[in-house]
Amino acid sequence: MKTSPSHASLRLDWTRVAGPMLPARATRIEIGPGVLGGLAGWIREECGEARRAVLVVDPGAEEAAGAAVLAALEGAGIEVLRIEIAATESEKSVASAMRIGEAAVRWGIDRGTPLVAVGGGCVGDVAAFAASILLRGLPLVLVPTTLLAMVDAAVGGKTAVNLRLPDGSLGRNLLGTFHPASLVVADPAVLRTLPPEEFRAGLAECVKHGWIADPAHLAWLEGEAEAIAAGRHGTRLVAENLAVKTAIVLRDPREEGDRRHLNLGHTFAHAIESRPGQTLRHGEAVALGMVAAAAVAEHLGRAPSGTATRIRRLLARLGLPTMLDRPEAVGDLRRAMDLDKKRVEGRLRLVLPLAPGRIELVEAPPEEAVAVGWRAIGAT
Repeated sequence: MKTSPSHASLRLDWTRVAGPMLPARATRIEIGPGVLGGLAGWIREECGEARRAVLVVDPGAEEAAGAAVLAALEGAGIEVLRIEIAATESEKSVASAMRIGEAAVRWGIDRGTPLVAVGGGCVGDVAAFAASILLRGLPLVLVPTTLLAMVDAAVGGKTAVNLRLPDGSLGRNLLGTFHPASLVVADPAVLRTLPPEEFRAGLAECVKHGWIADPAHLAWLEGEAEAIAAGRHGTRLVAENLAVKTAIVLRDPREEGDRRHLNLGHTFAHAIESRPGQTLRHGEAVALGMVAAAAVAEHLGRAPSGTATRIRRLLARLGLPTMLDRPEAVGDLRRAMDLDKKRVEGRLRLVLPLAPGRIELVEAPPEEAVAVGWRAIGAT
């Protein structure tokens, strides 16, 4: 990683780990205030001499980045087809991906036409899914506009859409592919346009990265929590977290080993998010999931007493929830965990934090331990 106080560049070389589920390519990542100005030039360096581009935009990100991206593309002589996708979990669907595909095909794309996605994780995921299946794969460019997308969703090569289940719940990310972006351009200045609670939601993934792989980053978060929550240290925050995420996914691109550690808190979080009427943001649900996972680890004797309290304290200082905002029954939440796509032969798998930099995967944990985790965040 090349870094300066205001700019960082990373390059993920996927060629060593390419295979049937992961095409051979590299991902270029540019981080820093003002980097959107270089977008068109980098697209041409990484995606070929593109004369046309499909631009998928979250309308809520138009002022922050959408207009600037459109201007950068058109200013470089690139013809643009603009498509809006709302940043909601219900819009992260097969129907949205098909809408992108149908419009792009009618417009006359070819395999060299890049698909550029501007928005948070929902919009990036559905646009990336569309790019992966259109003509069996279009070049993908991601311009994340939320902290969660910058430090997590925009890198790693996964795409996904949700499925609505018969009981009305939402099966998150049950359809997906591996399709790494050719280019990711992250401008931390864009984060100033986010509502404070949206920015804070992304900090949960930063805490997760510190616990699973970078104790020094975790210590920095604990030492600077209030300043970070206030939006300072943006370039460092994004760059350090991307360094953690990219190192892990390059070691294990298809989630067969260490990459599974990135699911810390997520099995609990996805169960929370699947519940009808649930309004927590993904990062907020992950924060709750980390507290619950730590409580399970303590109950099983895998983590020292106080681990959950340490995680809870940092999350609270960052402005994140540590208790459910409405009552939910343990039994209902436990049944929702059975929708998790990372189960093994029907058995639940939990990622547990033992200590900073030490993680354990536990399959088929005792039901009483899982219940302890749910009760730790206020389930009844």
